[in-house]
Amino acid sequence: MYYTTRSQTTMLGRLLSFALLMFTPVTGENITLEYQRYWAVTPSSDIKVPVQLGVMSRCPDALLCENVFDRVLEKVSERVDLSLIYIAKINASEPYFGVQCLHGPQECAGNVQQLCVAEYEPAIKWWQFIQCQNFQGRTMIGDPGTAMKCAKASGFDWESSDVGHCAGKDGSGRSIEGINLLKQSIAMAEHLHVEKSCTVLINGRKVCIHDGTWKQCEDGHTVNDFVRQINDEYERLNKKL
Repeated sequence: MYYTTRSQTTMLGRLLSFALLMFTPVTGENITLEYQRYWAVTPSSDIKVPVQLGVMSRCPDALLCENVFDRVLEKVSERVDLSLIYIAKINASEPYFGVQCLHGPQECAGNVQQLCVAEYEPAIKWWQFIQCQNFQGRTMIGDPGTAMKCAKASGFDWESSDVGHCAGKDGSGRSIEGINLLKQSIAMAEHLHVEKSCTVLINGRKVCIHDGTWKQCEDGHTVNDFVRQINDEYERLNKKL
C-alpha cells in the first residue's frame, strides 16, 4: 500500500497551485499559503545562516537541488539566508550578455531574470518565482512569457515593477542592470571557487555537490541532512557568550 507523506502532500499542493496560477489572474495578495506558512521571519537579534547554491538556471542538477532546498525551507526557513550564485564565463564576444552560459543565451536570460527578482522582491516572492519557472520545465526558463506569467503567479507585475526595469520590460534579460548583476554573481562564484552546478555552501563552506549524482557530501545530502547542518551552524552562530 502506498502512503503519501506530509512532504509529498505539501509538494503536490504547491505544484497544483502553480498549475492553477499560471492560468488564473492573481494579485500580490494571492501568494500561495504553502509558502506563507513556512517562509517565516526570524527574530531580528538572531543571525541567519548564509546558504548559497551555485547554479545554472537551466541545469538539471540545479533544478534538483532547488527542489531539495524547497523542502529544506519547510523546516528551517526562519534560520536561513538563502541565495543563488550563477556559474558562467565572462566573454565579451557574446553579443547579447557578454557572458557565455553553458546551456545557451536563454540560460543567461533566466539567470538575469532570477537575479532581478531577488534584487527587488521579498524572498518569498523570489523563491516562488524560481519554483514556478522550474515547474514549467527547464527549457522554458529564460523565456520572457514564462517569466511574466511566473511574476504574476508570485504576486508582482513584471512590466510595472523594478524587476521589469532590471531585467528588461520585454523579459529578455538584456538590460544593463541585470547583466551587471549576472557578472557580479559570476565573479562571486569564481571567488568562492564554485565550478559545478549545483554546489551547496553553508556559511561559506562547500558541503555538497550534485553533478549527475551527489558528490563530496561528507555530512549527507538528504533534506534532513541539510536541515541538521543548518541547525548546527545556526546554534554555533547564535551561541550565547
